[in-house]
Amino acid sequence: MNPSVSTQVLNRAWLYCTVFLTGAAVMVIELLGTRLIAPFYGASLYVWTSVISVTLIALALGYYIGGRWADRAKNTGLALIIALSGLLTLLIPWLTGPILLATDSLGLRMGVFVSTLVLFSPSLIMLGMIGPFAVKLATSSLEGVGASAGSIYAVSAIGSVIGTLFLGFYLFPQVGTREIFLGLGIALFLLALGVAYFERKHLSLIITLPPVAVLTAIGIILLPRIADLANNPQNADTHKVQFEQESLYGWVRVIDKPAENFRLLTVDASTIGAASLSHGENVLTYQRIVNLLPALAPNIKRALLVGQGAGHMAMTLKEHGIVTDTLEIDPAVAEAASRYFGFTPTGQTIIGDARYEIRQLSGPYDLIILDVFTGGSEPTHLLTVEALAQLHGLLTNQGILALNFVSFLDNGKNAALASVAKTLAQVFPHQQVFISDPDTDFNDFIFLATNHAINLNDASFPDTHRTWLQQRLVNIDQSQGVTLTDNLSSLEHLQIRKSEHYRRMIVDLFGTNHFIR
Repeated sequence: MNPSVSTQVLNRAWLYCTVFLTGAAVMVIELLGTRLIAPFYGASLYVWTSVISVTLIALALGYYIGGRWADRAKNTGLALIIALSGLLTLLIPWLTGPILLATDSLGLRMGVFVSTLVLFSPSLIMLGMIGPFAVKLATSSLEGVGASAGSIYAVSAIGSVIGTLFLGFYLFPQVGTREIFLGLGIALFLLALGVAYFERKHLSLIITLPPVAVLTAIGIILLPRIADLANNPQNADTHKVQFEQESLYGWVRVIDKPAENFRLLTVDASTIGAASLSHGENVLTYQRIVNLLPALAPNIKRALLVGQGAGHMAMTLKEHGIVTDTLEIDPAVAEAASRYFGFTPTGQTIIGDARYEIRQLSGPYDLIILDVFTGGSEPTHLLTVEALAQLHGLLTNQGILALNFVSFLDNGKNAALASVAKTLAQVFPHQQVFISDPDTDFNDFIFLATNHAINLNDASFPDTHRTWLQQRLVNIDQSQGVTLTDNLSSLEHLQIRKSEHYRRMIVDLFGTNHFIR
């Protein structure tokens, strides 16, 4: 091969390698951003919207600034930009806590957006600047601008795809969010040093290497401090974390509060299980309503629990001789339930997303409990007409669907509650709604949906149970709601006030620092 040709190929190779790796870095930061924000603000649509919007804003600014800088820069190049992006990326885990605390007073939507903008836009802007610089370096004449620009951005897009797949399929299940950020920052420093070497044809090493080396040294000095942040427990005097695991679906923890005598199972800022420390019994009031169902419908033999949580409802049904299949999306939750809440399955234990898994089930079930709606973001795809029709198809003719939903009562006129009731009415001819705590507006609501009306006055039903349930019957004005479908579901928007209120309750219980990764 002609030496000039080989040199040209080598020059293109390192440039394409650079834009490939930095393209991957962009997507890693974008996806990791949701994992840092979610424990504090919840894994809602607003988090994803903010992260995607900030990413696009930052890249647009990076393209613009990078283009102008590339035309005017004489003594700077790609190496310095990459080193700066590495340092800014490394600082993200360090700054997360102070920034989240500073934006807490802004509310859910504005707080999410502002914290995302401050945390991630600096590093993303620097990464966005790389494209215009690379295009200029790859262009030898005006006639080649189109081909060079197309090739550079195509390689960058491929890097983004590979970065996304590598992060989602491999890194997330294996490595924590903070560790990935630290690793990405170090990788960008190493890339910057390599690029400084290859840039020597355009810029002298004496010019490019010192600032890159200084930035790398700063990063190395800060690295131990940033890494140690995860080892400083907060509020250790009031609660103790017994189990902690970052899964694909959130930050799963088992938390003991000895002074209050209870143990919680949480995912991000949502509580999905609670038990007393002294006796291990369930302490969530709303589950007591479901526990009365075997007395209300004595013919229940087989049940399906969608949203296993700590597994208390399945264990209660076991006491009545009911075999219960459990469906849980998060394997970390299933592990915590088994190790710390004494959950032992009586039927199948299924790990996966309910919308997919229920299509694989044959049924029939006498009872289906849908308990996936917590204080954080609801999986709205499980509360549409289409999803409820799938569950209805798994029930016997006398079967019962029990659905737990968290919201405000608002004198029976809450739009979210009304939408749930209206959607259920499209699939089930009969429904009754019970409130967990009649004296509180913010509550758990249990919907019992059936093909046949449930008679609470049946003589076979114990008087104490009958009275307890009748005191908790509520009427929901369905005219205030909308039918939820796979095509259009406004539930998350309708539940903004609920999400903010619930989050505030959890923060008051554990403190804001407890929800910062």
